[in-house]
Amino acid sequence: MDQLWEITLGDLLDQMADRYPDRDCVVYTDRPFRKTYKEFRALVNETAKGFARLGVKKGDHVAIWATNYPEWIVTLFATAKLGAVLVTVNTNYKIYEVEYLLRQSDSHTLVLIDGFKDVDYVEIIQQLIPELKGSKPGQWHNANLPFLQNIVYAGDRQLDGIHNWNSLYERPGEFMSDAELARIQAGLDVHDVINMQYTSGTTGFPKGVMLTHFNIINNGKCIGDRMNFTQLDRLCIPVPFFHCFGLVLAIMASLTHGAAMVPIDAFQAGKVLKAINDENCTAVHGVPTMFIAMLEHPDFPKYQFEHLRTGIMAGSPCPIKVMQEVIDKMRMTEITITYGLTEASPGCTQSRADDTVERKVSTVGQIFPFIEVKIVDPDTGEVCPPNVPGEFMVRGYNIMKGYYKMPEATAQAIEPDGWLHSGDLASCDEEGYYKITGRIKDIIIRGGENIYPKEIEDFLYTHPSIKDVQLVGVPSKEYGEEVAAYVILKENCALSADEVKEYVKSHMARYKTPKYVQFIDEFPMTASGKIQKYRLREMAVESLNLQDAAGIETA
Repeated sequence: MDQLWEITLGDLLDQMADRYPDRDCVVYTDRPFRKTYKEFRALVNETAKGFARLGVKKGDHVAIWATNYPEWIVTLFATAKLGAVLVTVNTNYKIYEVEYLLRQSDSHTLVLIDGFKDVDYVEIIQQLIPELKGSKPGQWHNANLPFLQNIVYAGDRQLDGIHNWNSLYERPGEFMSDAELARIQAGLDVHDVINMQYTSGTTGFPKGVMLTHFNIINNGKCIGDRMNFTQLDRLCIPVPFFHCFGLVLAIMASLTHGAAMVPIDAFQAGKVLKAINDENCTAVHGVPTMFIAMLEHPDFPKYQFEHLRTGIMAGSPCPIKVMQEVIDKMRMTEITITYGLTEASPGCTQSRADDTVERKVSTVGQIFPFIEVKIVDPDTGEVCPPNVPGEFMVRGYNIMKGYYKMPEATAQAIEPDGWLHSGDLASCDEEGYYKITGRIKDIIIRGGENIYPKEIEDFLYTHPSIKDVQLVGVPSKEYGEEVAAYVILKENCALSADEVKEYVKSHMARYKTPKYVQFIDEFPMTASGKIQKYRLREMAVESLNLQDAAGIETA
């Protein structure tokens, strides 16, 4: 990559549709949705007009709560052409979290599907907005969500107060001409915020990370370059679109190279294996648990993986044994590892397709072009010499605009001279290869999902029987880490481990539910009165017999 691209997302889609009009753009294997770049652009343009008819304009926030449906990826590009900001909603969220997100993000429009697994999205929204009942679409108001004006439902039912997705295509040309849409698109700036990703934080409240066209397009280009992507590649995408993994490492990496995208609605190992082979995919992304599930699937021996060569394993530490099996058994000799964080949109380092296996399994690669990285001593701020761990800090085009409506948190994360604190401990060798060695910030990574204990601790404090609670990450063979809760009960109160789990599960995303709950009389403390979380982790490894999981080598 010789220089950074100064182009908006809508213009980039147009450019690729002009260059590769008849090549596959988005292909679903389990539904009648197969679009060339030319066909996909036409659908996006009509959808953009439909959103405009609902009053969506530049700067408005459009939230999307859905798995990897076609409507998700269409909404991404349609809102980008209008200059609206796509607010991505975690598909595992429940009422406590989605209410906060819709309110904090000032979302103007919400696109949603029926639900996912044990979460009924429609029921939750009807509970949050009782005014929907008996009303016409868009003709209601909820004082708790004062910015929200529209809900668009991608499904078969007709729902009170809610627009049906198909209604976006009712006479769009009468409302907005192609010329008017082109005029709006031409007036956008590459440094406009185009996406808000919600990431939980040590404050306990999720923060809206504001990312621009410039951030995510250039990051996607760098990522695709590291995989040697071209317009001949076909990427299977089982990772969620709402994560940067799906949005940037998959969609943007494909778009910037004119590659085909083969999304999977929600991860199922058998479905992914079949799609890879039926669609001659050359690449597939996944977190380690996904690759483990594919390798262990009973149908795995049926497939040859003739075309597969590359992809990304990321999201949580990659077990060396799994990486080696993926290379050997799935023919992914050019698989890569990427390291990053949402605030860096997200990629900072990546191994190269032609790096040695040793490099791939023991490091997270080298930094991308056009960014700077330094490893600093967390106490002194001094730059560390090679192979000495310190905090990974990054500066460049990929750094977020900030956290939405959180200037103090933004100032804590980004130094005045532009350096972003990652909160991760890393080291760099003499050849510029990085290793992630630990964390400064209090975070648990379970199967690619970032979990901030403070958010769940704050929620558990609302339980009438809980006096104090601390969450720690404990080792897991399957997910890398699991959540363990240490609970101190109020006097004369009784509570079971299952009751604690159900309290979290019924209000928050499933993956935030503690796998282990232990009751304790007091926490281990330092002399100055600070809780020693590392001691709690050690206690959990011992009492739960997790020594084997704790000993797994990761890259």
